[in-house]
Amino acid sequence: MNKITTLIGALAVTMVSAQSIKTNIDLVNIKDDKVAVTMEFPKMKSSDVKFHFPKTVPGTYSVDDYGRFIEGIKFYDNKGRELPYTKVDDNTYTLKNARDLTKVTYLVNDSFDEETDKSKHKPVFSPTGTDIEQDKVYLVNTHGFVGYIDKMQDVPYRLVIQKPADFYGTTALVDQDKSDNTDTYVLANYAKLTDSPLMYTKPNYTTFNAGGMDLVLGVYSPTGKYKAADFKDNLEKMVVAQKKFLGDMNTNKKYAIMLYLTGGEGPKVRGYGALEHHESTSVVLPEAMSKEEIDGAITDVVSHEFFHTVNPLKTHSEEIHYFDYADPKMSQHLWMYEGGTEYFANLFQIQEGLIDKNDFLARIGQKISGSKRYKDTLPFTVMSKNVLQDEYKDQYANVYEKGALLAMCLDIELRELSKGEMGYRDMIRKLSQRFGENKPFKDDKLIDELVIVTGYPQIKDFYNKYIAGSEPTPYEKYLNKVGIETVKTEKPFFWLTKNPNRTTTYNQKDNTFTFTPNAEISTFGKNIGFKTSDEFVSVDGKTIDPAKMSDIINYMSSIKEGADVTITVLRKNGDKKEKIDLKGKAIIDKLVSEKLQYKANPTSAEQKLQNQWLTGKK
Repeated sequence: MNKITTLIGALAVTMVSAQSIKTNIDLVNIKDDKVAVTMEFPKMKSSDVKFHFPKTVPGTYSVDDYGRFIEGIKFYDNKGRELPYTKVDDNTYTLKNARDLTKVTYLVNDSFDEETDKSKHKPVFSPTGTDIEQDKVYLVNTHGFVGYIDKMQDVPYRLVIQKPADFYGTTALVDQDKSDNTDTYVLANYAKLTDSPLMYTKPNYTTFNAGGMDLVLGVYSPTGKYKAADFKDNLEKMVVAQKKFLGDMNTNKKYAIMLYLTGGEGPKVRGYGALEHHESTSVVLPEAMSKEEIDGAITDVVSHEFFHTVNPLKTHSEEIHYFDYADPKMSQHLWMYEGGTEYFANLFQIQEGLIDKNDFLARIGQKISGSKRYKDTLPFTVMSKNVLQDEYKDQYANVYEKGALLAMCLDIELRELSKGEMGYRDMIRKLSQRFGENKPFKDDKLIDELVIVTGYPQIKDFYNKYIAGSEPTPYEKYLNKVGIETVKTEKPFFWLTKNPNRTTTYNQKDNTFTFTPNAEISTFGKNIGFKTSDEFVSVDGKTIDPAKMSDIINYMSSIKEGADVTITVLRKNGDKKEKIDLKGKAIIDKLVSEKLQYKANPTSAEQKLQNQWLTGKK
C-alpha cells in the first residue's frame, strides 16, 4: 500500500511539474552583483506572447517598474534558438510567432544599490525591494526577480532557489526537497509567488508557536549586533495579544518575519518599514537602533502588517483580487485597507494592555496633528482610486493619519448606535465572514455592504460626508462622545508659515528650510512676498547650522514686533535657483496648539462608552 501511495504521489508531482513554470534563481553564481534567473514554460497557448515584470505590486501604492532592474534578457524556443522580441517599456516584452517559446533567461540587479547610488529614479521602498550581497544576504522579494506571461498568471510556479549550502531561507513556504544546495517551492499561481518573499542568510532565526500559529523570525544583522532570539520575547507577547484581539478573524497556521537590519558597510537604504503578505512580512530597520527601539518598531510596524492578514489580504475588492501587475487599477478604500489596519495596530495595544490609556490618547493626538499636513477636504475615495497619479501620490501617507482616525470615528459611531454592542472590529469581522479571500466585493458597493453587515444605515451618512465627501472629519465631536476634550493654548511666534512644525522641513543638500505646498503663509510672510516654493537660507545674515539648529530657531523667537528683518531665500527661476532678500517689519503671530485630555468629570454615558471603546468589552 505504501509503495502504491508513493508512486501516485510521484506521478502527481511529475504532472504538476510538466504543467508549471519552472523558475530557477541562482544565489550561488553571482555575476557582477547580479543574480541569474531562468524560467521554463509549458506549451504556449498563443503565438503572440507578452512577458511582463510588475509595474507595481499589492500593498505598495507606488509605480516602481521592477523591469528596470533586468539585464540581458533572452528568449529561446524548444530547439534552443533565440527568439526575436520587442521591448515595449521597462516592464513589457512582446514576441510574435512564438508558440515554441520554452525559456527565458536574464540577470537581476538589486534595488538597494539604486538607493545607495541615489539614482535619478524614485527609489523602491526598501521592504518591497531586493538586495544581493554575495556571501552575506539575499532579500528575495519575488516580484523583483520573477516575471510572468500574459494570460498565464494562473499557471503554477515551481520555484527552485540555488543557495550556498550554509545559508538558511526565512520564508513561510515549505521546502519540497532535502538538498542543502537547493530549496524547491510549489506555488499555485503568480499571485501566490509574489505573495511569498524569502530572505537568505547565514542561520540567524528563532521559531515558536503563539496562539496556535507557528512563527519564524529570521534576522540579518550586518555587524552581528543582534540575534533573532533577542526579539523573541517581545514578538511572542505581541503576537499572542494580536491573536486574542482578532479571535476567529485570523486563521493563520504559520507566519514568517524577515527582519533586515541596515548598517555596517552594507547598502545605505532609506526606506524603513514593512510590506504585508498573507503568511509573512519583510521588514527593514536600522541596525543602529537599540533593542528597545526595535522591539517598539516590531510592536507598531509588524503588528500593522500582521493585521493586513484580515484586511485587505482576506477581505478586499475586485481590484485587489484580480490585481493587474502591468496596468494596476486601484481601489477606493485605502481608508479601510491601510487606515483601518493602522487603527487596529494601535487599538489592540490599549485593549490588550500593551500600552496605557494616556499613551493611546497621545497617539491619537499625534495622528490628528499629522493629518493636518495633508488636504483635509480631499475625498479619501478619490485619493485612493488615483493614488498612482502624480496629483495624488503625495497625499498617500495620510492613510496612516486621517485613515486611522476615520476608522476611530466610525468605531465610536457604531458603539454609540449599538449602545456598546458593536464596534469597528465587529464590523470588519462580519464583512470578512460575508466575503473572504476568494470572494471579493465590488469596490463601489462597499458602503452598502457595511450597512448590511452592521444593520445601521446611519453609517452611510458618515461615509458620504467624511470618506467619500469633502467635509473635514469633526474629531472633537466624536472624541467628546467618549469623554475626551481638546485643550487649546496660544503663544507668540514669528515664522514664515502659520504652522511651523507641520509645514517646515530641512533640506540637507542645500542646507535650507523648505515648506509644504499647502502651507498657510503667516502675515509677515505675506507682507514680504514669501512663497511656499521658496527655500529659507538665512535671517539677518544668520545661516542654518545643522549641528546647532536651535540657534536660528531661538534667534527667530527673540525678534520683536516691528523690528526690521531680512529673510534670504532661494527662489526658482526657470531651471535655476537664485538667492534673493525679502525685507519687512516683523509681525508676531499667535501659535495655537491643541492637546487631548480625558475629561475630569465625564457624563455617565461618556464614561461608559469610553470604557467599552478602550477595553473592547460590551
